[in-house]
Amino acid sequence: MIDLLINKIEEKQNPTVVGLDPRLDFIPEFIKVEEFERHEKTPKAVAEIFLRFNKAIMDETYDLIPAVKPQIAMYEQYGHEGIRAYIETIKYAKQKGLLVIGDIKRSDIASTAEAYSNGHIGEVNIGGESVKIYEEDAITISPYLGHDSIEPFIENCKRFNRGLFILLKTSNAGSGEIQDLEIKGGKVYERVADLISEWGKELVGERGYSSTGAVVGATYPEQLAELRRSIKNVFFLVPGYGAQGGSAKDLKGAFDKNGLGAIINSSRGIIAAYKNQKYINEFTENEFDKAARQAVLDMKADIQSVI
Repeated sequence: MIDLLINKIEEKQNPTVVGLDPRLDFIPEFIKVEEFERHEKTPKAVAEIFLRFNKAIMDETYDLIPAVKPQIAMYEQYGHEGIRAYIETIKYAKQKGLLVIGDIKRSDIASTAEAYSNGHIGEVNIGGESVKIYEEDAITISPYLGHDSIEPFIENCKRFNRGLFILLKTSNAGSGEIQDLEIKGGKVYERVADLISEWGKELVGERGYSSTGAVVGATYPEQLAELRRSIKNVFFLVPGYGAQGGSAKDLKGAFDKNGLGAIINSSRGIIAAYKNQKYINEFTENEFDKAARQAVLDMKADIQSVI
């Protein structure tokens, strides 16, 4: 999987992933009014709203980006209709030639981890028939239950050419309460970094990176650069750019000498760009998708300025 991602980044000359994290307050009023009239104020209406919004964003940006990253919580809070919207969003992304990173942050052990893995990046068995359910190309998972919680995911990565991004040094303000704790030989996140590198050795592709990557936030640029130096075979998924405070300058340390090694996420900074003061006078609410396209172009130029 990682070689596919790197190839797409090079093809688009853009290490940007668009976070498809829709919220009703991000959605233009005209879409909400139309779908509430059709389906009333129900989870089905929300699912249709999200699908219209996501498809419009992808229609305007698919030629500029290598991947999208839907956050499953935004969908599953609406029950089965929300999950339907999540699955259909993934299918549409693939029709557009985009890779999909499912931001699911799952973790468990034994048969439960296997079930998560089979559903999201593998296959489930239904009466002797193998069926793919979510079909993400990669997913985010947590490492804090140890190797036996990771192994089922790694096995499906091998079988189905999938990838992982394991939480390492996350972008939220409270991450240091656990991740920065001092332990024998360093900090918790430094030990986790070593483990991620070790876990991914069997999944290193032709470009020198493993399909077992790591989530490292742009909001901690010193640690980001330090981790890039210490775990050279681990590809980074980097949240925190834009709305969370990370800048292009903060991203510089995420990349290797060839300008590779990381894919940078922006969610509301792109999908809700039409609400941003920077674009509000250039695009109307009905042109939310055009504003998203311009935000991607601006982000691409910003990142390229530091690579």
